[in-house]
Amino acid sequence: MLQVLLAILMAGGVSANHLEERLAVEHAEQLEQMRSRFKSLRDPYRIPQKAKVIVEQYEGPNERYQYSWQRDIPVTIFWVGEDSSANNPTHNHASSWDPNWRESYGGVDDPENRNGYFPATFRPKMNPFYIALPYNDIARGGGRFKPEASKMIKWFWRAATVPGRSVCKGRWVAIHTGHKVCYAQWEDCGPFYTDDYEYVFQGRRPKPNRNGNAGLDISPAVRDFLGVKSGERVSWKFVEADDVPPGPWEEWVLPQG
Repeated sequence: MLQVLLAILMAGGVSANHLEERLAVEHAEQLEQMRSRFKSLRDPYRIPQKAKVIVEQYEGPNERYQYSWQRDIPVTIFWVGEDSSANNPTHNHASSWDPNWRESYGGVDDPENRNGYFPATFRPKMNPFYIALPYNDIARGGGRFKPEASKMIKWFWRAATVPGRSVCKGRWVAIHTGHKVCYAQWEDCGPFYTDDYEYVFQGRRPKPNRNGNAGLDISPAVRDFLGVKSGERVSWKFVEADDVPPGPWEEWVLPQG
């Protein structure tokens, strides 16, 4: 188009050099008029000098995670309200996430005096199918997460809705031995350690401890369902609440919202 215009003007006696000068002037005037319409001549298009884009790996509420079995893991038996002893240096009147665990549960979950999967003297207010794993996602003193929590825990960004509120408490696990699979909720930290994320989330062996290197504490109800004793070995893995099948634990499976 410009070549056609040049040809027409040159045919009318306008030289090419003169035409280029005229076009340059007209172009400069048009640009100046456009700039005058903006408040800022320094950055008329409001483009930031630098932009930093941070992409978080976020899984939506319907994301399906794949979890691996942790195999050949020794277990110990523990219970809500357990007193301290030589094999249990920390009492279980409180949990790592509930200073009033015994009261929240409704009493002592006596491992000997049972009524089916419940303690004989009361009906618990919480799931009697519970476990402990040796990791606490909340830093000492409370109110904030440990720095590795967001990197190690697959469901962290989906579940961390309140700063300093555990995303591990209440998580479901499947526990397998023989021909049985039991489902239980993570309600405390142990045995012995609260920082063994390499085992809990990365599949390494549990840290050595004087309970035969146990890596999973199980409640009396889990013990009775599976028919295992302290020191025996099981496999376990995390599961989503939607994947928990019917069983004696199903009363405590909350719908996903």
